[in-house]
Amino acid sequence: MKRLKYLFIGTFVLAIGMPAMAQDDNKATIDAITNVIKSKPADLEDQVKAVYKKNKKNEDVLVAMGRAFLENKDTVNAVQYAEYAMKANKEYAPAFMLLGDIAAFKNDGGGAAGYYTQAIYFDPKNPDPYYKYASVYRKIDPAGAVECLEKLRAERPDVAVDAMIGHIYYISNEFSKAAESYAKADRNVLDEHQLTEYAMALYFGQKYNESLEVAKFGLSKMPRDAAFNRLAFFNCTDLKDFANALAYADALFNKSDSAKFSYYDYTYYGNAYNGNKEFPKAIEMYKKALEQEIDNNEKRAGVIKQLSDCYLENEDYDNAITSYQDYLKTLGTPSANDVAELAQIYIQYADTLADSARIDMFKKAEQVYVDMEQKFPDATEYVTFMRARVNSYIDPETKDGLAKPYYEKVVSIIEPRPDKSSTDNARLVECYRYLGYYYLLQMQNDPTAKETSTSYWNKILAIDPENEIAKQALTLTTK
Repeated sequence: MKRLKYLFIGTFVLAIGMPAMAQDDNKATIDAITNVIKSKPADLEDQVKAVYKKNKKNEDVLVAMGRAFLENKDTVNAVQYAEYAMKANKEYAPAFMLLGDIAAFKNDGGGAAGYYTQAIYFDPKNPDPYYKYASVYRKIDPAGAVECLEKLRAERPDVAVDAMIGHIYYISNEFSKAAESYAKADRNVLDEHQLTEYAMALYFGQKYNESLEVAKFGLSKMPRDAAFNRLAFFNCTDLKDFANALAYADALFNKSDSAKFSYYDYTYYGNAYNGNKEFPKAIEMYKKALEQEIDNNEKRAGVIKQLSDCYLENEDYDNAITSYQDYLKTLGTPSANDVAELAQIYIQYADTLADSARIDMFKKAEQVYVDMEQKFPDATEYVTFMRARVNSYIDPETKDGLAKPYYEKVVSIIEPRPDKSSTDNARLVECYRYLGYYYLLQMQNDPTAKETSTSYWNKILAIDPENEIAKQALTLTTK
């Protein structure tokens, strides 16, 4: 071990003492001392001092040493060697850039921007300080960051400034502006990362066709790129081009290099299969999604909801209900709308059944509404209206008038309102139609029923003068 240590030191000393051109000598020295600083040997301080003594006037080596210390999170020595470099050359821009990077590492955005400004002053043709200034300043003022990059455009027309601006907007979550900036750049000179951001910015802006076009361009250069295959897959799914979505999904999962998969990938795979009416495969993918790490219950609940929807579309009502109940539990605090959807599944299921099984399923739906009223008192009107409908489904011929008390209650809630919405009027028409028909059936046994029925049909005509059902019913009550 000791022999290897001294062999390494010997190689290092040889590197800094070899006669060669200055640039090559600097590179050898920088590579060697960087390795020493990163490896932290026992005699680190001695080796660093030896290099410093030989390079007190060599700002390139001094800044490189400072950077090596910064990579080791040793900001004290990083600052020290930046200052040594400035002592050797007070106008040396890389020293100011290093100080800016140190300030950025310490989350001192203002200090970092100040050092980068000085670096720009001493080296106005170098794109790096402009970009670094923009990167830290975008948190404070994205427009100011972009303005800085526009100054670079004036200094260096050859630099892809629009792509830099696109990136600044992208990491600031201003995706529309990011896409606009990337669109101005020459697509052929954008690297993989920039093309990915461009396609993602379009995707987040729901410009799926444009995002797909950029992803396809990326795939023309890098057909095994996971990011581009994923974006093509997602975009085709959202465009409902499910056949191509499944082809890109296969490319992502089976023909991409270094691809890592999340619950989101499997969820989209399920969406694509579901859209293609391949329900068993969709269910398999949703279940795989739930096997992945999901960082919060809301996201997990979202996948369970999609699984339930898939079962429902496949008319597997039992599993749809079980999954939907799991969805509500996973949400923890579901909304009234979330709970109401469970009742709708029961109603949909009941329509496929007959006799007592049908009635039992409708009663389960009604129980959901009963429970809703306990948890959401503000939903009383909606709950009462839906209970009226469910009871009308149980008693489709209105023999027992099961829905009557609920429709009457809805009328008592809505009628006193001085200003009624279109929803209010639609509900009143439904209530009046049921009650008018109920009393129409009672006319033979109840002398007062005729007048009551007539009043409800007239109320409908007051809301909807052209209502044909009401007009026809009135001809019956007047006989």
